[in-house]
Amino acid sequence: MTQKIGILTSGGDTPGLNAAIRGVGKACMSRYGMQIIGFRDGFRGLMENRTMVLDSDTLAGILTLGGTILGTSRDKPHKMPINGKVVDMTETIVANYHANKLDCLVCLGGGGTMKNALRLKQAGLNIVTLPKTIDNDVALTETTFGFDTALGIATDAIDRLHSTAHSHHRIIVVEIMGHRAGWLALGAGIAGGADVILIPEIPYDVHLVAEAIKRRKQTGKPFSIVAVAEGAISQEEFAAQQAAAARKKEKKAKDPEPELVYAERTLKLARQLQLLTGLEARPTILGHLQRGGTPSAADRLLATRLGTAAADLIESRNYGFMIAARGETSLPVPLEEVAGQVKTVPPDHPWVESARSVRTNFGD
Repeated sequence: MTQKIGILTSGGDTPGLNAAIRGVGKACMSRYGMQIIGFRDGFRGLMENRTMVLDSDTLAGILTLGGTILGTSRDKPHKMPINGKVVDMTETIVANYHANKLDCLVCLGGGGTMKNALRLKQAGLNIVTLPKTIDNDVALTETTFGFDTALGIATDAIDRLHSTAHSHHRIIVVEIMGHRAGWLALGAGIAGGADVILIPEIPYDVHLVAEAIKRRKQTGKPFSIVAVAEGAISQEEFAAQQAAAARKKEKKAKDPEPELVYAERTLKLARQLQLLTGLEARPTILGHLQRGGTPSAADRLLATRLGTAAADLIESRNYGFMIAARGETSLPVPLEEVAGQVKTVPPDHPWVESARSVRTNFGD
């Protein structure tokens, strides 16, 4: 019998989502004769049963488009804001899945989406996921689509900031996305020739950063580029967080930690460096600029490759997997092994070692 497939995109928008939708949809239809429908705005659209027909006409011309034609949201099936209350809407989502006579739901997203997809699998739905995020922090896949495009955007920004930093003898502190993992700041910092790279995995000492910048000034280089991941923390902040986590564990508290205000942290870092070095320091926060625009060729290729692999997996009726990138091939990984895991930068990663070899400072 012909399989009927649903697709949704969840979490932050990412370049390559439309390429992935196209890859899944066209392979499912042309290779296997499946029917495809999309759900608007992530899991909320599935809960509200807001659908969109995905046919050859709909999928035509979307390969190069940024964003997602389906729309997206960060709503969770089990924590859905409804009329000012947070409600578990899992049963409604399961009912809509069956009402649409779906054989499988394909979820395109990052770490949060993987956890939500696993919950729906545990509720009895057939699920396949694809890994997307500009942060590149989804576990057990070599890379995620969206990362390469964002890497190029962040690198281009650093390239452009070099000229103003040099002309005005300034420190430019460039905040790059990545609150749990530093892949994007690390990659863009290396490619853009940043003098200092600060990432969440390596807590920094601001005085060591300032000393590195002053040494540059003494050798006739009165400017510096500091590439900082939004989640990078000082050694003092790291120690305070560890202590707070220990206290919370002892009290068995259930209240979540307050969300960190990353921009304030970056502004504070710029002020500290200005005071410690005597050089003018200017912060630049790239923000959502990194998510926008046309996906790179590499991201279009990756999204298409993973999307068509998902169609093959669905045809064989193997569900409950994320399609992971492995070199030039792909590999289905059980959602249980992915959900709740974060792929962080190992302190001895080759990128880190290469950066240290060219005298990039990490503040440690």
